[in-house]
Amino acid sequence: MNTFSESAALALTLIASLDPALWTIVGRSLGVSATACLLACGAGLVLGAWLGVARFAGRDALLTVLNTLLALPSVVVGLLVYLLLSRSGPLGFLGWMFSFKAMVVAQVFLVLPVVTALTRQVVEDVERGHGEQLQSLGAGPLLRSLMLAWDERYALLTVLIAAFGRAISEVGAVMIVGGNIDGFTRVMTTAIALETSKGDLPLALALGLILLGVVLVLNALIAGLRRWRERRDGSVGAFSRVVAA
Repeated sequence: MNTFSESAALALTLIASLDPALWTIVGRSLGVSATACLLACGAGLVLGAWLGVARFAGRDALLTVLNTLLALPSVVVGLLVYLLLSRSGPLGFLGWMFSFKAMVVAQVFLVLPVVTALTRQVVEDVERGHGEQLQSLGAGPLLRSLMLAWDERYALLTVLIAAFGRAISEVGAVMIVGGNIDGFTRVMTTAIALETSKGDLPLALALGLILLGVVLVLNALIAGLRRWRERRDGSVGAFSRVVAA
């Protein structure tokens, strides 16, 4: 297989023929990343919204650490999770190493700082303009954070897309803790790296096209949902309705 056109043609054939090996890898990738994002977003949205309105000693230092974690290399996360879950590690008794669960844990560590930091920024930006008015209505920090987060829910959907993209596109962490075991822990990114090194370019290219397609579809759905809600509700957000009442 020497030309791009030939590889692309075979890649499209693999996709269209619903090749079992190809789509098993795709399903596993989506399962790992979706599970990790659900777990990380549940905590990250709440924590980020609270940090957006809370003021306490050491907050700036905490935010510096949080923003630093945004650039944390995935291989470092993989190493830390490996040390935790390995047989001699503190959580080795769980027996999760080289498993679906280990890959989910690694991606949670990657996604949680992204969701928390971006949510904090979105809520804090809105809070600067409307926080005092909500306080005058008797809303405490927790209620303010939840109201502002709901008011900016469409912006936070973009945060969730970014988090999912961070999870599904990383390779280092899942390679280390999952082991890239065929039929068990092989996901799209690790399979692309392996198949490219083996010279199986059609399979690698097919997985790459699907990976790009997943991200494209998600962004298209979010854009469509945002336009639909804007047409239905207009430009009035939750905060504006509370103030008007």
